[in-house]
Amino acid sequence: MNIIGNGVDIVQNKRIKKSLKISGFKSRIFTKYEILHSKKNKNKTNYFAKRFAAKEAFVKSLGIGFRENINFKDIEVKNNKKGQPLINLSKKIKIILKKKFNISKYKIFLSLSDEKNYSMAFVILNKIK
Repeated sequence: MNIIGNGVDIVQNKRIKKSLKISGFKSRIFTKYEILHSKKNKNKTNYFAKRFAAKEAFVKSLGIGFRENINFKDIEVKNNKKGQPLINLSKKIKIILKKKFNISKYKIFLSLSDEKNYSMAFVILNKIK
């Protein structure tokens, strides 16, 4: 495997807490799956803040940010049965990966962390040979 990109993002939790009160924010940024699964989480602010940071970190790993018609809902953060965070990508982003890096096989490593005031995400994008 070769690292072809990495990205990191940190977000102030109170900023996300305020944003969650804005009509339409949640549905514009997060997928239906992410919103549905937030109901199982006691600390919704940190839950959404970590996912927001993960989406930002991922587009940084691409090296293009939110350009080329990418939006937040093209990136979905899930957890496997053991709780490990994973990123699912839309077809649009998979096409961008193919064009930009000439790859169809890749692995995304995602790490999330939060404290009282901040949440952060770190992404490593690897090409699989």
